[in-house]
Amino acid sequence: MIGTRMVEDGRTAREIFEDVMANPARARFGFGGKLAIVNVDFQNAYTRIDRYKTAYETDPRQIEHANTISRLARAAAMPVVWTRVAFADDASDAGVWGTRTDTPDSLQNIKYGSDRHAYDERCDIQASDTQFTKRMPSAFHETPLQSLLVWHQVDTVVVTGGSTSGCVRATAVDSLSRGYRTIVPIETTADKHASYHFANLTDLQLKYADVVPVQEVADWLEARG
Repeated sequence: MIGTRMVEDGRTAREIFEDVMANPARARFGFGGKLAIVNVDFQNAYTRIDRYKTAYETDPRQIEHANTISRLARAAAMPVVWTRVAFADDASDAGVWGTRTDTPDSLQNIKYGSDRHAYDERCDIQASDTQFTKRMPSAFHETPLQSLLVWHQVDTVVVTGGSTSGCVRATAVDSLSRGYRTIVPIETTADKHASYHFANLTDLQLKYADVVPVQEVADWLEARG
């Protein structure tokens, strides 16, 4: 048999991820000449586990790591982007995505100017950074991101944030689809469950992105700062 029947071998998603990452022969897209940091949805609705049931935490230093590589990118004259999610009062811009539930915690009830919409105060956002509100999972969907990357002559996109299985994955897939080398620093991503988190990191690594320790991104930027 040449192909593969679906494997069910009892390994956890984390064990599979670790096996994939331990493969010394895995090919990479690599860094190009200029990157952009795209920090996805570091907003209270998704980061403040002390306030909201929709929030989640994987690495407690996630935001610190995103701040570090963002600072290094600025020092190297490379763009830094921050996205967040919010919707109109009638949720008409949420489309079908906002139709499954309608509770105070529902996605479409993140309103402009609300605490859920606000960036986490731990984020080190500078005046030179680009900020925008998106309405769908990908940071590319109906946003100025593509134009910004073209203007800055970026060829590599570093995607951080949450959730790994949702907006990070969607952004990374769209990034690759648009021809960008795509990098996902492990410690800068988060999700609600280890299974979702590691399964999606594995899939990104195998197909769409280079999934790497955040220090690798920091080292690359420091060499160019």
